[in-house]
Amino acid sequence: MRRFLPAFIGVLSFVVFIPALSGEFLTWDDDINLVSNTFYRGLGLSQISWAFSNVRMGHYIPLTWLGLSANYAAGGMNPWGYHLVNVILHVANAVTFYFVARRLLAAAGDGGRQDRRADPALAWGAGVAALVFALHPLRVESVAWITERRDVQSGFFYLLAILTHLRSLEAGERAAWRWRAGSLLLFAGGLLSKASVMVLPAVLVLLDVYPLRRGALSWRRLVVEKAGYWVLAAAGAGGALIALRLSGLQITSYGAYGPEARAAMMAYSFWFYPATWVWPVRLSPMYELPARVDPLAEPFLGATLGLVVVTALLVLFRRRWPAGLAAWLYSALLILPISGAVHAGFQLAHDRYSYLSGLGFALVAGGAIAWVLAAAGARRVGRPVLAAGLGVATLVIGALAVQSWQQLRIWRDSDTLWRWSLEADPRCSVCANNLAALIVNRPAPRPAQLAEAESLARRALAQRPTYDSAHNTLGVVFAQRGEHGAAESEFRQAIQLAPNRVASIANLGALYARTGRPAEALPLLRRAWAMEPGYPGLRTSLGFTLRDAGITQARAGHLPEAIGLLQEAEKEIPEDADVHRNLGLALWEHGRSAAAVPYLERAVALRPDDETGRRLLARLRADPAHPPSLR
Repeated sequence: MRRFLPAFIGVLSFVVFIPALSGEFLTWDDDINLVSNTFYRGLGLSQISWAFSNVRMGHYIPLTWLGLSANYAAGGMNPWGYHLVNVILHVANAVTFYFVARRLLAAAGDGGRQDRRADPALAWGAGVAALVFALHPLRVESVAWITERRDVQSGFFYLLAILTHLRSLEAGERAAWRWRAGSLLLFAGGLLSKASVMVLPAVLVLLDVYPLRRGALSWRRLVVEKAGYWVLAAAGAGGALIALRLSGLQITSYGAYGPEARAAMMAYSFWFYPATWVWPVRLSPMYELPARVDPLAEPFLGATLGLVVVTALLVLFRRRWPAGLAAWLYSALLILPISGAVHAGFQLAHDRYSYLSGLGFALVAGGAIAWVLAAAGARRVGRPVLAAGLGVATLVIGALAVQSWQQLRIWRDSDTLWRWSLEADPRCSVCANNLAALIVNRPAPRPAQLAEAESLARRALAQRPTYDSAHNTLGVVFAQRGEHGAAESEFRQAIQLAPNRVASIANLGALYARTGRPAEALPLLRRAWAMEPGYPGLRTSLGFTLRDAGITQARAGHLPEAIGLLQEAEKEIPEDADVHRNLGLALWEHGRSAAAVPYLERAVALRPDDETGRRLLARLRADPAHPPSLR
């Protein structure tokens, strides 16, 4: 039966996460990373080059992008395939962790002798650890959200890097270097999937202390043996900071959140993830950072006190229960890069940050079951204790599976996700604004829906008055109602708050274009185009604005300027007959009748029922020397 335990872990993990397969692309970075982004689509040289050269949304994750490119090559834009790969990677992580857990539980017992790892109690304990990790509802965000492919993929490389490192310690001197080289390559793969695994060398040092018990820490072990890991970790950390800066994302300044606030944020993070691991209720996609952090107010004071008390107790009992302190320190190590010392964004915490940080607690749970089974086999405890231990383990695993299944339903579509997030935290400004933006971006929203969107955007601004995205959303609401003055004011305020945010710039440009102000629209649309060519609807807005500006210039007699603008428009909206017809007329009036012919022919081909177009083409062919005036 034990031989089939890894397969059982994999199958059960897959079954529990089946609801993820019916999920959609979400308006929570999926829309920006996948739906409106065309650069990753395919596996040609251009897609590979883009994967290794972009820092989209502040991340340098070329291997993750290549995985998403492969998804597109295999199944296009069907979200089912993307979700399937996420689930498969998570299943692989669960099985890999089983083999890691067997080695570490054996080492915790007596140094990890080969015969010890064959102990049935350890196999079942490792199985429990793997299932607690795999089925925990904190895993849902990383698995069910396509954008977080980087979590499950980097986790796969990370766990394999640990497994091969442990194998290198078991191998002879001649074979150890090969296992270590493989571990380093896997670590590099993890960093190129998501930089948060940069803490691996510190984790390996912690494992040396416990449970491997490799003796006193020496410079040889800390520096020489781990040198390759430290170098890669430093490169990953530096690359992550560079990616943030190059992407234009603002690192939260210490002027906004000073040292006391940062200490409180870090304490909250170190407490939040273990506490949520123990009691995973009302999980949300966004635990928002307050506009002001008061270290003496809830929840920060409570988290700090809890952190101090638990840490003190674990240190006090470290000799009797070293596993507890090791798991606690491991969680802190994994959380450290995102704990608040360096911060960007609106989040105080995210469920996905716990994907790897809870492995130590899962090992503790598995170790408890292994101890009960071993003690029962040695007749140190009776059958009632054995039955109670196995019953509790079964109930916990079953409860985790049920809660994950329910949590997966929340992540099936954007509307459900954001309505739930507001129910979980009514004060979440990001959640309110994201739901408002979802409503206004639907095709032809009804007046009642626009009213709901306005209420949500104002609710977001009441919580965070300087929230530029909420001003932008409110501007879209006004624009759709035809309240152009109010819309312009909101877009301008959004741009003032965040000068490099593409959405507000593009929306203000589009508003000017729709209201007959192409001269004001064009600089804004060109600026947005230079920042993010793939922004939804921007190509069309720019194309039609260029067309209208070109026609205006042609009618004013500025033919060279008109021709340039219309040629730009033809590149952006090549299927628009008006562009081709007016470009042909401008060229004709400018004395370039031969160059005008293809454009008028294309205009007629695009709109065969246009009598004016056919008549102009016939006149051009009959009398090219006398063009009609555009003025």
